[in-house]
Amino acid sequence: MPLITMPREMGSLGKDVAALVAQKLGKSVVHHEIADQLANKLRLRKSHVVRFLEGKAGMWEKMTTDQTTLAIHTADEIFRVAEDSSVVVIRGWGATHLLDSIAHIARVRVCAPFELRVERMMERIGTDDRSFAEKEIRLSDEALGAITRRHFDLNWKDAENYDLILNTERVSVEKCADAILNLLQDDRFQETVESAGTLRDLALAAHVRAALRNNVRTAKLDITIAADSGRVTLSGILDSDAESKAAAEIIAAVPGVSGINNELKTTTRAHRRFES
Repeated sequence: MPLITMPREMGSLGKDVAALVAQKLGKSVVHHEIADQLANKLRLRKSHVVRFLEGKAGMWEKMTTDQTTLAIHTADEIFRVAEDSSVVVIRGWGATHLLDSIAHIARVRVCAPFELRVERMMERIGTDDRSFAEKEIRLSDEALGAITRRHFDLNWKDAENYDLILNTERVSVEKCADAILNLLQDDRFQETVESAGTLRDLALAAHVRAALRNNVRTAKLDITIAADSGRVTLSGILDSDAESKAAAEIIAAVPGVSGINNELKTTTRAHRRFES
């Protein structure tokens, strides 16, 4: 299944390139739809989620947004989309870096010089206020930079993070789409048993992490989760056996889990050994 990840670079025409690639392949592009799902799960307004991720949130929005929960559920949604065979492009949401270890996924950046991006944005939104367009683009870029530094410890503009970079100042939308389609023909981007397995394992771990975060009994647990062919391994230290049992019960109900290796340790057991 071909899948492309593309950062959202305002004014680059990446939106148009993604739409054309999807049209040629008879598949869909996902971007704003993820915000809808996150808003529902977090019981927030969609505008609240979008403003927070775009770096435009006010003090109250920042205070009422749990960044860890948002990150966990964002990863969960991205993996759900990546498993959907009807989707060919995921734009934004850190998907390029989150899915980086899956060999068959093509990482593409569509870019353009800043001044050209500003001119395009002014035309697209029908304004002659250059300072407004510049501010919007800078805010978008800064928010993306902050997210990738916080969660992936990298600079999203670095060339080594992509398989293909296209500059729409010099390359037309049509030719950009053709270049991406040619890239997908390369053996490197054909799905294999191994790469499909990596996607399933990482997706299952993300779904398990979200399920734990979504349950009041396990929402605050800080444990390591790994998945291998449906079997989930848990490791870390908890305060009580009850937390370990709750985690196992919740994970067993996650679709795709075939077994659990519970390697969790609890401080109560350590105290008992010490006291004995």
